Amino acid sequence: VLAELIEKFVSHLSESRTDCYFSTESYKAMNADVKKENLSSVQQLGVEMTVRYGKYLNLLKEDAENGLCFVLMNCEEFLKQQQRTVVSSLCCLQENYAGYDWFASSIFLIMSGDREKTLTFLQQFSCLLVSAFLWLPRLHLSTHLPVTTVEYGIHPVYFCSAHHVEMLLKAELPLVCSAFHMSGFTPSQICLQWITQCFWNYMDWSEICHYIAICIFLGPDYQIYMCVSVFRHLQQDILKHTEA
Repeated sequence: VLAELIEKFVSHLSESRTDCYFSTESYKAMNADVKKENLSSVQQLGVEMTVRYGKYLNLLKEDAENGLCFVLMNCEEFLKQQQRTVVSSLCCLQENYAGYDWFASSIFLIMSGDREKTLTFLQQFSCLLVSAFLWLPRLHLSTHLPVTTVEYGIHPVYFCSAHHVEMLLKAELPLVCSAFHMSGFTPSQICLQWITQCFWNYMDWSEICHYIAICIFLGPDYQIYMCVSVFRHLQQDILKHTEA
């Protein structure tokens, strides 16, 4: 039901010029016989974890691995159409996105391993503003960002979403804010980790689906509210650890 709902919602928005924040270019899927060996070692490890998790949730069949590799390779090629070349020694500014694409993997699971539906959804989703915040590889070396922003190698999620989480924490949860300040560790670092991984390894699958759906339906600012609500939920634990 969720797969059908977000599919129809995103398809509807992507057909409206006023809702399309980013330009999209036509892309035809290729590499039907993609093998895991075509991916980087980080991606290969991510694929293994995703498929294992998908089978544990009874969402994927035996041949899911090739389907996920197909999605990841095509996403990389598709997003390259909107990337600029930057000469830098920073690892995060090399040609390919340095980490694993947890958002695309989450959508693959939501779509029960259907690679064509997943890729079609991601292509339509990429023209919406919320894609910049939910799907981190979306803005990797992006032509949609100023050159100076790209050269710093800091993702907008860090200086937009994570920054606003810290601002809200000061007002809403001052004790949690103080606890982080005393530890010498910032809430924005934690938030970036959560968001990059789509809350994998932090929330149950149903909650991950709710996070993705809420942000798609209600807007990217709900990513900030979600992080603040998690800090509120963890407040007693955080304070207890601080005292200890």
